[in-house]
This record gives sequence, structure tokens and C-alpha cells, in this order.
Amino acid sequence: MDCSALRHNLSVVRKRAGVPLVAMVKADGYGAGAVGVAKALGMSFVEGDASSGRVRLAADKGNRDSLWGVGVASLSEAESLRLAGYCGRIFSPVPMLRSEFPRAIELGVRPSLHLSEDIKLWRELGAARAPWHLSVDTGMSRAGARWDRVDQLIEALRSAPPEGVFTHFHSADEIPGSMDEQDARFAAALEVLRSVLPDDVLVHSDNSAAIAARSHGSQGHLARPGIALYGGLFTAELKLRQVISLRARVIDVRDVLPGETVSYGATWTAERVCRVATLALGYADGYRRHLSNRAEALLHGQRCRVLGRVTMDMTMLDVTGQTCAPGDMVTFMGRDGLAEITPEELARRSGVSPYELLTGLGIRLPHFYNEVNHSLRYT
Repeated sequence: MDCSALRHNLSVVRKRAGVPLVAMVKADGYGAGAVGVAKALGMSFVEGDASSGRVRLAADKGNRDSLWGVGVASLSEAESLRLAGYCGRIFSPVPMLRSEFPRAIELGVRPSLHLSEDIKLWRELGAARAPWHLSVDTGMSRAGARWDRVDQLIEALRSAPPEGVFTHFHSADEIPGSMDEQDARFAAALEVLRSVLPDDVLVHSDNSAAIAARSHGSQGHLARPGIALYGGLFTAELKLRQVISLRARVIDVRDVLPGETVSYGATWTAERVCRVATLALGYADGYRRHLSNRAEALLHGQRCRVLGRVTMDMTMLDVTGQTCAPGDMVTFMGRDGLAEITPEELARRSGVSPYELLTGLGIRLPHFYNEVNHSLRYT
């Protein structure tokens, strides 16, 4: 991971949003490593385990004007951060089971709640020391209280007011006008709840797509960027830098003769003598099988075609005419010299979204963090 690129993107997104950010580090930091991402962003860590209330949790000090905290999708993700010593705020927009409430309180996780019974139980378990956020569904139809039925929560909110209120956009970058409609619904819901919400309640709605779509800053008090921080989308619009690179080493080089095939299913046949390099990277590492015969990789700054099917542990490239030997590093995503393969390009070639591509990077891949170049290197 290029830590300087990550911080560049944070600065760009923060300026664009105009409000402090909740850095989404769910799915292991979009494949980059949640702990490494949080540390690179300058968030608050202490020596030792912060997972059992033994360390007083604090607001993040390193970037207090830019970062409010981090966002996760599960208690296991939160626990990993606490075990590493993270002592800043953790918010989870994903609903949790009531049986998980005690552990969430112990970990200092701010949950998203939207049912009266859950709000009552949270108050009974956590009282004033356990902040939470109210989730309002304005059209995603995934979780949260419907915007036109939030009046049913007034009594529950009166006895247990939330720290924050939020919604989530379903198509800010795909369907013109959908964000305006959801903005209006959210505003209406907030108006209904005005009498029972604290004066300093934190209102937030914008994900990466919404931040990119707005030209005059985010509405509310916080924004929740995810993929934009990692340079996986909206790079041109926001002038973001690529953060994550995917690399592997050559483990074999051989000549393939005319008429011979490469990989399972014999989907590629040589029409001439071809020099083929085998790389220690496959779909078990997150390099999609759909990239078979479609993608390219960079060797010494030059593009090389993927030949045949991507296998579980290995991928083959056409390196005819190039200097190539076992041990050489090949870039499947990232920059090599003046050439670059972006997550957006790789996602397009594989037929998935950049979200799927990045979060699908395999857990068996080692992570390397660098301050200078684009080098989360998987070798």
C-alpha cells in the first residue's frame, strides 16, 4: 500500500466533503489491511490490547480535523482493530443481533439501531457511556427505519437519544436525481424527529459516490468515504492516487511451440513460438478467473497478455521478446515505470465492480506498506 497516496486521497476527499470523515476500513480496509490503513491515516493507537475496556477510548488525535473515526461491518473487524491497540471511535452501519450488544459495548463500537426494542435494550445495557447512531432507510431498502415511519421511534428516542443519525445512498453515481430524492426524504425524517434529537446530533449521509457527486460539500456533520480513499473509483473526478498494488514474482519461464496450448481447458493456442512466464498468483489470491485471456500485467514497464485460464495459484503471461527470468516482479495492478493498471481497468476487464475486486484480494497475500511508491505488494 502506498501510504502517502492514501493520505493524499484523505486530504482530497476531506476538502471535497468539507466535514470530518468516517474512514471505512471494513473488509480489512478494502483489501489493504484495516490496521495498516488506520495507522497510515494517523489514527490513535496505544501499545497493547484495547479490546476489553482496559484502555480508555479516545477521539483520534492524529487527524482530528480530518477524521472522526473508522467504520467497520462486524464486531470481529472491530476486535481486530482493538487488539492492535486502536483506541479511536468505531462506527458500524451494519445492524447487529441483540446478543452482540454486550460485546459491542465492551469494544466501544457505535452500532446502527432502528427498532424501538433494540434502542431500549441498548439503553438498558449501556446507558450514557454507549453512543449509538439511528439508521434511516430513504430508499436503499436494506436496513434502517423507513423515512416515512420514523414517528414510531419518538418515544424510544426520547429516553435514549442517539449520538448520530444517518442514511445511505443507493445510486449516487448511477441514477440522476436519486440522491436528491433521498436527501429530501432524509430531511423530512429529521424534521419529524427534531424534538427528540440532541442539538449536537451528528447527521451523515455521504459515501464516496455522494462526495464525488456534490460540488458544494457534504450535507450534515460527517461523511463516510470508502473506495475513494483507496483510489478504486472516482479517481479522475477527484484527482485521486492509486493506493493498492498487486504484484507477484515469476516462478517459471518456458517456450510454447505453435499449436500447443496453455492452462486448463486449452483456451489459448500458440500461433508461433511464444515465451510464457508463470506467476505465483491465482484466483485463490483474488486475481479473478474472469481475467483469463482478457487482462494484461506489467513486466519492466511493458504490458504483457494473460494467456489461458487463471488457475487457483498461478497465472501465465506472454513475455515473448522481453527479458524475463524467475524472480522478476510483475505488476497486475499498480504502476511500473510510466505504465499503470488501475483497479477500474482490472475490474472492467474482469466484469466485476472495483469494490468486489479490492475486497476480494486473498487473505493469504502478504501486505507491504510503503511511503514512496504504489506498493502494497503481494508476492
